[in-house]
Amino acid sequence: MQFRKQALSKLQSPEEIDLPVRFARPQGLLVLIVTVVVMIAAGGWAMTGTVSSTLDAPGILTHAQGSYVLQSPVAGQVTEVLAEEGDRVRADEPLLKVRTAQGGTVVRTVAAGRVTALVATIGSVVTPGSDVAAVERIEEADEPLMAVVYVPAERGSSVPVGAKVDLSVQSVATEQYGVLRGRVKSVGRTAQTRQRITAFLGSSQLGEQFSQAGQPVAVLVELERTQSTESGYRWSSSEGPPYPLESMTLTGGAVHLAEQRPIDWLLP
Repeated sequence: MQFRKQALSKLQSPEEIDLPVRFARPQGLLVLIVTVVVMIAAGGWAMTGTVSSTLDAPGILTHAQGSYVLQSPVAGQVTEVLAEEGDRVRADEPLLKVRTAQGGTVVRTVAAGRVTALVATIGSVVTPGSDVAAVERIEEADEPLMAVVYVPAERGSSVPVGAKVDLSVQSVATEQYGVLRGRVKSVGRTAQTRQRITAFLGSSQLGEQFSQAGQPVAVLVELERTQSTESGYRWSSSEGPPYPLESMTLTGGAVHLAEQRPIDWLLP
């Protein structure tokens, strides 16, 4: 009873009424202020800031018209090869001589270009429809190179025309010379089958390689030209490699997609 009376008397003391009540410690108040400031800054960035992303995909340097596979129209044995890989050829130019049961005949090119592969060799036997060579279509000697990047079909719609593209070229040391600069010129509307890729690049091996993960969409990339580099194209380094680029060289492409506001990810 004595302890209870002391407690009651202490509560009823008017001196206790004037004592301040502490709701939060100074350290806790500082944390609260910092948290509010961070949330306001994050909200402002989400509404006004932008975030960019890239889409990585394999590709190849070539010319805009692509290549074609030359096939033998007859059955027989090859007796002479009239060109070598890398040679420029005219349209309807003799490429092979074939001995058939009816006598000798000549296999001619379909269109002007550059021989990129010779399948037939002297002594080999060809049949009607068999591949004998691949020819890249080139009308002019100084026709610029392009790049074709094969992106997954479900991502094709996210690639805008005019987007920047950085290309790491297989024959160029990226650590030393950097990446090749380009911009998206066009985006294919339909997915490319293995057969279509083979027909365009003139290589069944490349057709198989670029369609391993499914049927991709072809993105045509126009390379940025400049006279200040040996290759004639713009690089992320000041000079680029001290040698020209060759068509049919494999590349890796990083396509810079359109910038987005972070708040767009949250809105339906």
